[in-house]
Amino acid sequence: MYTQALSIPDEGRSVKPIHPKESPQQIQAFEDRIAADGRIEPQDWMPEAYRKTLVRQISQHAHSEIVGMLPEGNWISRAPSLKRKAILIAKVQDEAGHGQYLYSAAETLGTARSDMLDALHSGKAKYSSIFNYPTLSWADVGVIGWLVDGAAIMNQIPLCRCSYGPYARAMIRVCKEESFHQRQGYESLLAMMQGTQSQRDMVQDAVNRWWWKCLAMFGPPDTDSAHSEQSMRWGIKRISNDELRQKFVDATVPQAKVLGVSLPDPHLKWNEARGHYDFGDIDWDEFWQTVNGHGPCNRERLATRVKAHAQGQWVRDAALAYAQKQERKLQQEAA
Repeated sequence: MYTQALSIPDEGRSVKPIHPKESPQQIQAFEDRIAADGRIEPQDWMPEAYRKTLVRQISQHAHSEIVGMLPEGNWISRAPSLKRKAILIAKVQDEAGHGQYLYSAAETLGTARSDMLDALHSGKAKYSSIFNYPTLSWADVGVIGWLVDGAAIMNQIPLCRCSYGPYARAMIRVCKEESFHQRQGYESLLAMMQGTQSQRDMVQDAVNRWWWKCLAMFGPPDTDSAHSEQSMRWGIKRISNDELRQKFVDATVPQAKVLGVSLPDPHLKWNEARGHYDFGDIDWDEFWQTVNGHGPCNRERLATRVKAHAQGQWVRDAALAYAQKQERKLQQEAA
């Protein structure tokens, strides 16, 4: 769902563009395919830096889907109606499925799922900073659907044209389901805005708290993005952070007007000359503080995820034992 990995520098190391064992002929053939807008498949040769970039991005995307279940999952038992409960359950299940698609895509690059999960649980791997904030009211669930998933869709649609085939194909289904999530979030907020003044105040409060965090989701300004330029040359990323952020603002302002909420930015206004909305400055200090593990819910989210993984070990053991039993049975029948 979220591709901040392109913008976050590797800890203590840098990705070199050419591996010592890579020949100029291999590099040229790879670059020619990229230049022709071709797809790279798992069996194809690829530069080690390209593979590492994909592993970092796809695994971080998968981690974000899995951790992203937690803020909304807390509200399943507190949903205001059976209808809302069913919708939220379906959405959280979708996010789990997205994580599975993406872990599978990353595995095609030769990276074990257990290694990716170990990196997440140890704190070495990153996930989207947006999930390190609390959901304080039911309106937060709707705002996450409308704004957070709306920003995710803006980021993810270009990934359907990613140069790496398994990632691009996985994103087609993910984007369709995220579109449902965005619409259900907006519909939930619309229902609340047609309710009591208390409900309308709840929605406005949630919008005030999430707006700037959603703008930061696209990553730092292009001038400060660690990997974007290289990833755009490789066809992994198609649109820059700043362009995506502007597209999101331009698309969201009219939606806010229909909804009847105000966006918390006194500098937000239409610029006729640019043909876009101008908006204020993002607090990048808060963004980096949260990315680096010091947000309001970083420790809580990671601890919850580690606990769930440990408590689910018996399920994985049972599934493995059953698979092994079935394999032995098939071998005996074949003999």
